[in-house]
Amino acid sequence: MKGLRERKKLQARQTILNAAAQEFKSQGFLHTSISDIMHRSNLGVGTFYGYFGSKEEILMEIVKNLFTEVEEKISARQADESSIKLLESCCMATAKLIDENRFILPLFTSAGIHSDKPESMPNNLSPEFKKIFKEILFRGQQRGEIRQDIPIDLILEMFHSIYQAAAFSKLKIPFTENVRLKIKILLDGISERRV
Repeated sequence: MKGLRERKKLQARQTILNAAAQEFKSQGFLHTSISDIMHRSNLGVGTFYGYFGSKEEILMEIVKNLFTEVEEKISARQADESSIKLLESCCMATAKLIDENRFILPLFTSAGIHSDKPESMPNNLSPEFKKIFKEILFRGQQRGEIRQDIPIDLILEMFHSIYQAAAFSKLKIPFTENVRLKIKILLDGISERRV
């Protein structure tokens, strides 16, 4: 009996997460209420607090799950690819993730003018996601694929700024393509040149 109860709890939790992601996509984080989420999930509002303490908590759970998907895709390829190719793949997977889930864009930007950013949310790459980039950069420097005269933390800041620049770009280039072109320039700049 306990197994069935646990499965139902897990199913209700996932239903709430899915409903929240759909609401955040359609209305944005700020304009989505807990009531909206629970209405979409066909569960009572009181049920929400049995699983989550706040809207911010559910957002971070959704983002963590999305980042885990990207990390799994990248981790599966690490052994065979160059660090430059892995960085490109990681950046493009991130761009696709942001493009498909615009409600997480405020987590990648630190501009104070963005009104959809919850105040309690971090304004940079999540620690888990930043870790992926850092590991690839470190490996690339160790293998001689990435310049060692540029500190890794500086390169991480530059990657972060690509998403900011693409998000606020006035160019008539789709977000993902804008990121791809900017990444190409950055990767060309950090690649170790063999003479």
